[in-house]
Amino acid sequence: MFKEINGLPGHVLVIHAVVVFVPLLALLASGYGLVPRWRPRLGWAVAILAVVTPVFTWVATESGEAFEEVLAGRGYPPELLAKIGEHSAYGETTLRLTVALAVAALVLLALTSGRVRTPRVPVWVTWLLTGVIVVLSGFALVYVYLTGDTGAASVWGNTL
Repeated sequence: MFKEINGLPGHVLVIHAVVVFVPLLALLASGYGLVPRWRPRLGWAVAILAVVTPVFTWVATESGEAFEEVLAGRGYPPELLAKIGEHSAYGETTLRLTVALAVAALVLLALTSGRVRTPRVPVWVTWLLTGVIVVLSGFALVYVYLTGDTGAASVWGNTL
């Protein structure tokens, strides 16, 4: 299922969504928490990104593992497979960070929604959760970069 899309490696197509959605989620969730007056405008976008981004990141991870199996089956050199293994490890960490960021963003959305059923929490809780979101955002951005850099290096490293 994750190997090909119309004859092309699925991983190569899906990673572009991750490269766009993870930074968007990090930026908008941080902005939502740090600037309360933006919350009415950003809430819907943060909610959508918090649901969609982990899904695309998971699909990218799964398609990457399928692609790695194909390359190993075709007898690619061990040094290239080692680089791909490093890329894969960064991708797994990116997935975990993205899921954590999305959960934190959804919890912040729930706590600040102003709905009748939402319990009142002290202001420091929302600021603490915002701090967690900012830290997770920073790590997610770093790992998206590391994942993309190691992936690009393994493909294009000796080509250019």
